Amino acid sequence: MITTIDGAGRIVVPKAVRDQVPLTPGTRVDIRYRDDGVLEVEPVPLAVKIERRGRFLVAVPEAAVPGLSARAVEKVRRGLRRDRGAE
Repeated sequence: MITTIDGAGRIVVPKAVRDQVPLTPGTRVDIRYRDDGVLEVEPVPLAVKIERRGRFLVAVPEAAVPGLSARAVEKVRRGLRRDRGAE
């Protein structure tokens, strides 16, 4: 997919790509240039710490994480149902 770089050096990520990956305003990304001329953009993994809750170990985000909207949850749920139906 072809995109542009603006005068400030920002890369416009096409909506079709943003819809497929978790890139939303404020998402931190790691940008790397490889020796073979490839530019890679990857979301930075969420930092978590492991805590014991009762008899379980759970991953807890180290920073505040915005909650999911009902719309986002429904989108994921529909996608999972669609994927299961395709198997």
